[in-house]
Amino acid sequence: MNRRRFLSLAAGAAVLPLPALAMPVPPLWRLDLVNAHTGETFKGPFRDVDGPIPEALAELSHFLRDFRCNQTIRYDVAVLDFLTHVMDAVGAIQATILSAYRTPETNAMLRRTMFGVAEHSQHMYGRALDVYLPARLEDAMLAARAMQFGGVGWYPRSGFIHLDSGPVRNWTLDGRGFGNQLLGGHGTPWFHEPVTVSPQGELIARRTGKPFSVAERLTMHRLLDRALGFPSLR
Repeated sequence: MNRRRFLSLAAGAAVLPLPALAMPVPPLWRLDLVNAHTGETFKGPFRDVDGPIPEALAELSHFLRDFRCNQTIRYDVAVLDFLTHVMDAVGAIQATILSAYRTPETNAMLRRTMFGVAEHSQHMYGRALDVYLPARLEDAMLAARAMQFGGVGWYPRSGFIHLDSGPVRNWTLDGRGFGNQLLGGHGTPWFHEPVTVSPQGELIARRTGKPFSVAERLTMHRLLDRALGFPSLR
């Protein structure tokens, strides 16, 4: 996608009402993806002149499965379109998928052990992808937000972006300032401690150097969902 075409797309999308937002469909779309957990790859078209290719979507549903239990879901082609536009915007040839479909059980497990996993995550409905690009990741995030298509989450410390085909919204979680972000300076005292995220994804209180308890993390999840105004974030 050249610069003029991208800017035209972004400008047009910004003025349309939400029900009219849709990605334009070129004659042939291709993706080159690597699954970070299984090492599997998908490379080829998933659309042609007649629309989405059923065989390719079936292959992608398997590729994007919940690898922890090998369960699949029919993936929303709109989020695949969204990813293709974002990759085109920054000239990315290949993307690494860090998280795709999650069963309710997997999502609940991640919610207990990690911060920023929403109770009603779009991942559970086959509408979200967490993606790493080897270059221009921040540019990709900015391009995605300019398209005003779906949800775009930016996780600079973890090195990935979240894309989904849900409502248009943006958020950034960098492991700093969670207390102010979630409570606006009001609420439970422990929440005002500076917070950081360990390389393993644990939420750490800087004053004590200790991880927060499961109950505290779940409270923070609920507050984050409420503060950002949408039930489905990651």
